[in-house]
Amino acid sequence: MGDDVGAWPVGEPGFWRRVVERLGTAVLVLDTAGRVIAANPATERLLGRTTAAMRGADAHDLLHRDADGNKVPRDRCPLLHALAEGKGAQGEGGTYLRADGRLLAVTWSASPLMEDGSVKGMALLFTDATGDRRIHRERTARTRALEDLNERLSLVAEITDVLGQTLETDEALARLVRLLVPRLADWAAVDLRTGSGEVHRVTVTGPEGRNAGFQGRSVLGAEGAGEGEDSPLGRALTGGESVLQDRVAAVTPAAAHPPLVALHSGFLAAVGARSAITVPLGARDRITGALTVVRTDPAHPFDEDDLAAVSDVGRRVGVVIDNTRRYGRQRAVAEAMQRNLLAPLPQHGHLRLAARYQPAPAGSQVGGDWYDAFILKDGALALVIGDVVGHDLTAAAGMAQLHGILRSLAWDHTGPPGAVVDRLDAAMPVITSVPLATLILARVEGDPDTGPWTLRWTSAGHPPPLLLSPDGTACFLEAGQGLLLGTGSVGDADRPDATHPLKPGSTLLLYTDGLVETPGSDLDTGLEELRRHALALVHEPLDRLCEDVLAHLPPGSSDDVALLALRVPPP
Repeated sequence: MGDDVGAWPVGEPGFWRRVVERLGTAVLVLDTAGRVIAANPATERLLGRTTAAMRGADAHDLLHRDADGNKVPRDRCPLLHALAEGKGAQGEGGTYLRADGRLLAVTWSASPLMEDGSVKGMALLFTDATGDRRIHRERTARTRALEDLNERLSLVAEITDVLGQTLETDEALARLVRLLVPRLADWAAVDLRTGSGEVHRVTVTGPEGRNAGFQGRSVLGAEGAGEGEDSPLGRALTGGESVLQDRVAAVTPAAAHPPLVALHSGFLAAVGARSAITVPLGARDRITGALTVVRTDPAHPFDEDDLAAVSDVGRRVGVVIDNTRRYGRQRAVAEAMQRNLLAPLPQHGHLRLAARYQPAPAGSQVGGDWYDAFILKDGALALVIGDVVGHDLTAAAGMAQLHGILRSLAWDHTGPPGAVVDRLDAAMPVITSVPLATLILARVEGDPDTGPWTLRWTSAGHPPPLLLSPDGTACFLEAGQGLLLGTGSVGDADRPDATHPLKPGSTLLLYTDGLVETPGSDLDTGLEELRRHALALVHEPLDRLCEDVLAHLPPGSSDDVALLALRVPPP
């Protein structure tokens, strides 16, 4: 089934020498000191050295080099270790020096030559691995390129997701630079255009959050200065151009440059930039600023792929900044509208009133909460607390509509609060844009100086009033509850009214849901927290009570809050 073994002259003198000489694999025979004793023709061809030239030479000193062609210390040579221990060894990635000075990548295997139980030398077999190493380098380069691409795509996706979670420009930019440094760059800076034609450096971040003293600086913009358009920052701001500086040139003193150029070049010099990318924030027809990223390692400069990724980030960030600025303007208009509609509180005998309006925290949308208090034509004091469903300028405008209509209806109709709110509910879909709303309309009846006083109210789906007594008790007035405004009437049933006496020294709190509702917590917990905290303040002046109640808003609250407080004079 195979060749006849007996046909091979294994026993003839010189047989094994002839086998070694005909092998295509290079073979070196070393003595116990590592000197060359013999070499086959394959070795001579591979190393470009004759056996006579190698015989007696120290194989390590003659051949072994690192990848840069430098001699390898003897204590780091695995072949010498194997020879000293009399053990076999093998390795990949070694480098041998040819006679012509070229370096040869090798894969090798060594076996000890034994006689009578002692090591007499070492047989070293090695092959040319240059092609294998080249393939490995190419494979490694492709893998690294794919990893870099995946990292860039992941970074862009993460930036898009994170920036979409805020409506505040400063917070958006702070999140941006925290993502860029150090994952993509060593330093990052953002410059924004202002309405006055200046360029303002709003954020700078480097290693461990350092800002190199450049944050907060403002200079005249390129279009206003008439100079500096050719600088990377000017080209990004005025022409919408993305600029790659793969090798940052030496910078002349900042005083010699126009302001915009000085801002950019001074920053690069201060942080030791070796490469930089500057891209516009936004599209060509709507550029809000520029983003500059810097690397300080000359061995790892930015490239065209980095430029494409950072340019993509710039476009996305520009959209976010444009949206946050529009939102900021809308929010300012809505807050101004709300505050202007919150009329001064009336003086009504010995009854005391205090109120507060607190906008939603930064990053949240504006709401439609409001309070009101006014004296009716029959002498009763009207109290109103309300909340229009929605969180935008439309909600604020709807609040303004309800505010005016309710005042008119309450003044014209001196009946019970439920009847007034029924008329408001019927009118709301016809003469307002409000889809849904909650409110409480209350009347404080009685002589404003001497009393006795009675609270008469109705609630359209609003959180219940809190009544604090000077004796240390508190209760929520949960009677008088009806449907939200805008849900439609149920048959011919009138809205319910409720009454409750107001004892001398008692305090009444009307509030919107932002005071007691927090994401992740139930309403009962919020109400109990309000009751407990307000009761501890029952003997404080009314203004102080309102301030302290608002100061203890639940963490995580994202809604605006209106608060109206009434205190009945003590006996």
